[in-house]
Amino acid sequence: MTAAPGAPDASRPPVRILLCDDHAVVRAGLLALLDSAPDIEVVGEAGTGEEALALSAKLAPDVILMDLQLGDGIDGVETTRRLTAARGATPHVLVLTTYDTDADITRAIEAGATGYLLKAERPEELFAAIQAAAQGRTALSVPVASRVMANLRSPRPTLTDRERDILTQLAQGLGNREIAKALFISEATVKTHLGRIYDKLGVDTRAGAVAVAKEQRLLP
Repeated sequence: MTAAPGAPDASRPPVRILLCDDHAVVRAGLLALLDSAPDIEVVGEAGTGEEALALSAKLAPDVILMDLQLGDGIDGVETTRRLTAARGATPHVLVLTTYDTDADITRAIEAGATGYLLKAERPEELFAAIQAAAQGRTALSVPVASRVMANLRSPRPTLTDRERDILTQLAQGLGNREIAKALFISEATVKTHLGRIYDKLGVDTRAGAVAVAKEQRLLP
């Protein structure tokens, strides 16, 4: 007998979920919400990327709901990268965040995230995305999917992680010496990266680079 559309399939075990968010109140809200879904089981909670890595190895969840900003320690992107690069069976990572810049989306997908959802989504959309992620299918919020498609039609400049770091510092008004100190690199290296950033963005000034980066949503 086939389950009705939207109804849980009793023939399949529930999707095992690990929550990773540095805000306890958010985790509590997600736990209460997910507990209402009969085909989803929350098996653990993590407040940091390091905790998520340890609990994932111990609990072997099917899907990890991953926030991007995790306070101290490694962020959600690096946690995702380590989770998906691990040996053996790895969980699917479904990003659940408030951040929707092109830079965040690109970094998460490049790190191996199966899906990218915004926290403003309706509960039914979250449940459906979890089921899709558990089966290895891509799940994207509508605004995220629209932006991905727009980028495919008109590709944005591709910046390296270091170039993004420098551009972020630049947007905060830091000079070359301050950027070098903040990133533990030489001023000469900063200048080299700035030259490459200018070339990629088609500008020749610091203000121009920041303006284009903001316009094209390249900053995290």
